Amino acid sequence: MQIDRRRALALLGLGAATPALGQSAAYAGAVRFDHGVASGDPLQDRVILWTRITPAEPTTGEIAYRWWLTPVVRNWRTRKLAKAGQGTTSAARDFTVKVDVTGLKPGVDYDFWFEANGVSSRPGRTRTLPQGKVNDVVMAVASCSLYPNGYFHAYGAIAAQPRVDVVLHLGDYIYEYGGPGSYGMDSKVAYFRPHDPPHECESLEDYRRRHAQYKTDPMLQAAHAKAPWIVVWDDHETANDSFKDGAQNHTPIDEGPWNERKARAIKAYFEWMPIREPADGGFAINRTFHFGDLVSLFMLETRLTARDKQLVYDRDLNGMDGKPDLKAFKAKLYDPYRRMMGEDQLAWLAGELDASVKSGRTWQVLGNEVVMAKVNVASFKKEMAPADYAKATKGLSAAGKARLDRLELIAGLGLPYGLDMWDGYPVDRERLYDAIKAAGARTIVVSGDSHAFWANELYDAAGARVAAEFGATGITSPGGGDALTTLPVGEIYAKANKEVVYNNQSAKGFVLLTLTPTEAKGEMIKVSTIVQPTYEVSVDKTFRLTPEPRGVSGLTEI
Repeated sequence: MQIDRRRALALLGLGAATPALGQSAAYAGAVRFDHGVASGDPLQDRVILWTRITPAEPTTGEIAYRWWLTPVVRNWRTRKLAKAGQGTTSAARDFTVKVDVTGLKPGVDYDFWFEANGVSSRPGRTRTLPQGKVNDVVMAVASCSLYPNGYFHAYGAIAAQPRVDVVLHLGDYIYEYGGPGSYGMDSKVAYFRPHDPPHECESLEDYRRRHAQYKTDPMLQAAHAKAPWIVVWDDHETANDSFKDGAQNHTPIDEGPWNERKARAIKAYFEWMPIREPADGGFAINRTFHFGDLVSLFMLETRLTARDKQLVYDRDLNGMDGKPDLKAFKAKLYDPYRRMMGEDQLAWLAGELDASVKSGRTWQVLGNEVVMAKVNVASFKKEMAPADYAKATKGLSAAGKARLDRLELIAGLGLPYGLDMWDGYPVDRERLYDAIKAAGARTIVVSGDSHAFWANELYDAAGARVAAEFGATGITSPGGGDALTTLPVGEIYAKANKEVVYNNQSAKGFVLLTLTPTEAKGEMIKVSTIVQPTYEVSVDKTFRLTPEPRGVSGLTEI
């Protein structure tokens, strides 16, 4: 039967404050919460709550829901409701729900859940940011989860941690690829985890389905229910190697205008992620989070708002004669007009760093999409003993040998490992370093994208140490060590590069960053497998650093 708005609200026990329903009748049928719950962007007095309500049958009607949030207490009998509310969702936002709950108390753990049409979601745990004196902060840092390439055990490991105050996800939460032969489909488990839709994402519906698929994973759901997330996209939420005006994996003649595809992808991202959306509806998601008197966290968007097109060796290195033209390439690389961040972004960050230091906070953490350290391509021939090199390369395939030959050529020219990283924008990196130095910030950079663990010490062009960096490896995405399995890739890159203290390009996992007034500790936590259903968790390496009056110490393994 048809149910009008007044009748629907009466049936659901909702008051008149519920936002007005549209022209379609309210949906009163069966629903499910297939995608779990999540929270994000916590502040001292507010937090985003998220879920998705799945109607059992297709509907154009709106679905009314309620939500509850209550402080965590040892004795559930003493639990008191902190906040509750109601609203509606519809197909216009893919039946996702996002609530910005305000008026909360700082530093409080809360349980939350949703209800629609008599069905309740699983509960989630969230926490507002602390205020005043803080003894420690624990952050899990993650990136790069390629669904077909393996099981999301690292997310399960995050959920199993005894304490996580917040999860930082630095991008590549989803991948846009899809279909037979696409990235990750040669995995041992790809048959059981093929991408949905089974083709590359281009339309709004494609991106929505891809987000929905990822959020059906039970380990990802558990990690979202563990703690609030603070997120930033990288490239694969839109398309590979994206920048302001395009992407490597976007062909306008076949796939339409880039700005339209980008807008569709980000609409789906905002619908499906627990992030506070920009007031203007754009792509500027740079934002600041203060953890009491101890830590300021700055999330940097360096993909879609200002980044210029990346250089590519195959296109930009060779001259008219087909041979490498190093002088011309370096002129492009060091072009002062090439930007990773825009002037407004950099001014914002400089002001925030300065304010954080003047407030007396110990640490300034940059949540950053791509590796910031100077990392040149390493020569395996140069760094390895001849006998070891011959043994390691003996079984390489023709494709593997061709790849290694190409790397040796670039290594011989002293060129960067990743042009899509900050190494591809060295002048802009110096501008960022100038902002850090001007503020006297004690900066720790956390980075994603590379599918490798990194412990790096960052130096400016004059050789002064500016910051430390912890790079998170992939949840499942393949690293350089997976492609060159017979070579000690990470060991060689650390040996060949001054700024690289440690590198592991085979492990899968996340970084657990613990910050106190006297030290910062980065634990590289890895899982034993991503292709078997059972797994073990261990610490790969742990490094510490300490704050100095206007900077940070070097890294020490512990």
